[in-house]
Amino acid sequence: MNNDIVSRIKEFMDYKSMNSLTLANKLGYKSSEKLSRLFRVENAKPSYDIIYDISNMFEINTDWLITGRGSMFCSEPDVNAMPTINQEYKGAPYYNVDFIGGFDLTPNDQTQCPDYYINYYPYNKSGVVWCNVTGHSMEPKINHGDVIALKDCTLNDVQYGEIYAVVLDTIRTVKILRKSQDPNKLRFVPINTKDYDEQEFDKSRVIKLYEVLGSISKFF
Repeated sequence: MNNDIVSRIKEFMDYKSMNSLTLANKLGYKSSEKLSRLFRVENAKPSYDIIYDISNMFEINTDWLITGRGSMFCSEPDVNAMPTINQEYKGAPYYNVDFIGGFDLTPNDQTQCPDYYINYYPYNKSGVVWCNVTGHSMEPKINHGDVIALKDCTLNDVQYGEIYAVVLDTIRTVKILRKSQDPNKLRFVPINTKDYDEQEFDKSRVIKLYEVLGSISKFF
């Protein structure tokens, strides 16, 4: 065994949006220390018990975990499956709060406990979080009361023409971001242009930025 196994354990944890504490709790360990030391101590090696426990609990492909060959899971997820909710760390965490209402989403923050996990293959990625959104400015693509999948990003990551959830110094909004003639500003463009106008804000007012990966109607 070598540190490649540790890196694959970390890859799996990132995929599930878990840290050492949450993984230890799921595996029934009294302490997270033997997991934490894998990432803290240089050249630390996982025991066969840890490898077995992770593989058995989460149906991880042991060959992948040890050698890197094959896929992460024993069976590939059904890409056409409908989204489901669970409390078993399957998928990405869902917080039953409204983005516009002022909730700060911080992946792996242990003070913020998700209400569920949404298991939906297209968005089962590291760093993705789900929350509610209100408002009508992005209809019909994103409807009032939908659940949106967000991933933290920066201004340097912005792809003009895509949808972002933006925390400004005084407001929060979900809009299409487009390039402004003023290099210090961004255009915030609604889809529902019948009822909402385009606006421009200074880039310096952007405090936090999330890419909106997708949305689903709330089904639970």
